[in-house]
Amino acid sequence: MVFALEEINHSTTLLPGVKLGYYIFDSSGRPPWGLQAALSLVGGESASCDHPVPLIIGGASSQEAKILSRILGPLSVPVISYLASCPCLSNRLQFPNFFRTIPSDIYQARAIAQLAIRFNWTWIGAVVENTDYGHVALKVFQEETQGAGVCLAFVEILQGENIVSDARRAAVTIQTSTAKVILIFSWYTDVTELFLQLSKINVTDRQFLASEAWSTSGDLLQNVVTSKVAKGVLGVAIRSSAVSGFENYIRGLHPIYQPDDEFLRELWEAEFGCSPQLSTPAKTLQRASLSPCRGTESLEGVQNQFTDVSQLRVTYNVYLAVYAAAHALHSLLSCPDTDSSHGNNRPTCSSPKHIKSIELLQHLNNVNFTTPQGEKFYFQEGDIPAKYDLVNWQNTPEGSLRLVLIGRVDGFDLHLNQSAVMWSTGSNQVPTSVCSESCPPGTRKASRKGEPLCCYDCIPCADGEISNQTGSLHCERCPLEFWSNAKRTACIPRQLDFLSFNETLGITLSTAAVSGTVVTTAVFVVFLCYRQTPMVRANNSELSFLLLLSLKLCFLCSLVFIGRPSVWACWFQQAAFGISFVLCVSCLQVKTIVVLAAFRSARPGAEGLIKWFGPGQQRGSVFILTCIQIIICVTWLSLSPPVPQRDLGFQGSKVTLGCAMSSVVGFSLVLGYIGLLACTCLLLAFLARKLPDNFNEAKLITFSMLIFCAVWVAFVPAYVSSPGKYAVAVEVFAILASSYGLLLCIFAPKCFIILLRPEKNSKKHLMAR
Repeated sequence: MVFALEEINHSTTLLPGVKLGYYIFDSSGRPPWGLQAALSLVGGESASCDHPVPLIIGGASSQEAKILSRILGPLSVPVISYLASCPCLSNRLQFPNFFRTIPSDIYQARAIAQLAIRFNWTWIGAVVENTDYGHVALKVFQEETQGAGVCLAFVEILQGENIVSDARRAAVTIQTSTAKVILIFSWYTDVTELFLQLSKINVTDRQFLASEAWSTSGDLLQNVVTSKVAKGVLGVAIRSSAVSGFENYIRGLHPIYQPDDEFLRELWEAEFGCSPQLSTPAKTLQRASLSPCRGTESLEGVQNQFTDVSQLRVTYNVYLAVYAAAHALHSLLSCPDTDSSHGNNRPTCSSPKHIKSIELLQHLNNVNFTTPQGEKFYFQEGDIPAKYDLVNWQNTPEGSLRLVLIGRVDGFDLHLNQSAVMWSTGSNQVPTSVCSESCPPGTRKASRKGEPLCCYDCIPCADGEISNQTGSLHCERCPLEFWSNAKRTACIPRQLDFLSFNETLGITLSTAAVSGTVVTTAVFVVFLCYRQTPMVRANNSELSFLLLLSLKLCFLCSLVFIGRPSVWACWFQQAAFGISFVLCVSCLQVKTIVVLAAFRSARPGAEGLIKWFGPGQQRGSVFILTCIQIIICVTWLSLSPPVPQRDLGFQGSKVTLGCAMSSVVGFSLVLGYIGLLACTCLLLAFLARKLPDNFNEAKLITFSMLIFCAVWVAFVPAYVSSPGKYAVAVEVFAILASSYGLLLCIFAPKCFIILLRPEKNSKKHLMAR
């Protein structure tokens, strides 16, 4: 303060022709003493003060600053504090006369919150002192980190009157907690006790975040016992600045030139072990145990806390407070109009002999200047723009700790040289402090019941859902034509799924269809080779050949259902299926009618009945019955044919590609007509099953139609309930099963006799009863 005043008094631009005086009182950290001194100054009642002082620089604590501001507020005496940081003092309604050159604690809590968010520390322990300083800072920290997923693992309160027991309890909590980062808002003496307790239980792997109250504490930095606990501390500190000429001023101090300065006398005695000889004998207070100084002692070359001006923090705040007061006074005395009776809101002016506190207060609100260090300075409603240093405690080769500047805070902007940070782990690797590890892509967070939001489990996304970011709260469902990959991290196009020739099911059905075609062809060849034998001729060989041809078509039409559906495949498969089976069943029905007619014509009076079922009528009947199915199929395919369609309704990794029945009525008519002919054929064959003949073909037709009807009755519910390509497989299976049933039941016995029992292949044997 004295240096700043002398610098101002020697300035030719600031307050030219005016010399500033001062009174300095020591409150010893006791607010009542500070209030008593302040009242004596502003009232002009001090023994050394014959005029009221218009401005007070003081309030080294927030409590003292509040008391001074409230008491001096009605007198409009400005109070400029260099260390009171309570956010409550920013209330201009309650403290209109208060100014400060240190930022509000809100900003340091915000800066520490930014550090926690920047390094992804989501699980933090907190130790705070039981004052507004601790509670308000913790509240601001929680508000700033609320939306960033930061949780407090614990909050320990330190009370000065119980500091040993509280520090011991907090140390045990830190030891047992899984939080690796610990935030401390407390005075350095409390932190010292806490670190002592931590060193006793050997807790040395925690990363501490320091508030400005202890981040630059020399006592802690030089404490050998706590050095292992405190290594790597990352903290917010009152911003520092170099003051040109201040070191020379300090080193030039001497008790001879300041005989009234008891501090210098005590410093001389402590540093040089002698008692300074003052010019005035009355001022010489020599200790009996100390010899007189020679007078050559000097602070030049002395290295101690007093001469160290490398990092001026609170000192610089005092320097700024003096300059703010000087510039306000300069503004007050520089007004061209010194009439203070104006009725407007403009700052009034005065003369050096008639300075009023209320006038100085008006000009102090409008202070805006550049310091000798080139820094812009102004008040914002009594506060200054928030500026801090970011400091780091790093080990030295000697094993002690040193303070390293690694960044700064300017308002809401945080500038950090991360590569220069030495963490508690002893490396440049940022420590982690989380309750639960971040959920990887493909999973989502699931909160644990009764635990903070930072503690959660990672649940894999369900099928068809993805999360492509770390720490996702929800899984997103893929669009209809997409599906989640195996890791649930991306949506990929769903694969087309249809009954393919390359898969096992398709190969099996194709093999069965080709085998049926080959067997039918072999039977056709056998019948062709033995077409003159009684067995072939007995049951209308022409219809038998036509029946074999239709069965061959039935086997072949099943192949159309296998493979990727196309427009023509969808049209052809149902038409081929319907027409082939109608042709087959029509042949069986006509053969059954011929059997009935042949036996009925053998009765007296019915000789002409067989004439109505000659070869021409038989061919015509088959043709007419088949044409009806052709007409149904043509009408169906003309009005509403089946079309290829992707079935997205079944949620899976595949999209079923199949032929969609645009008209269920058309498909039902095709099946219904086949069923009508099959039932009619079954009924007629059942009636003819006991006709007298050694080889009655009606029996074979009856068995074959029973199998045929059973297969297709079971087909309907199986077809409806089968998903995707399996519905197509059910239809192909029904075609093959019914075709094999007809082929084996009707032609197997005949081929057995033709090939293996040729002696029974005679007219005599066939006609025997």
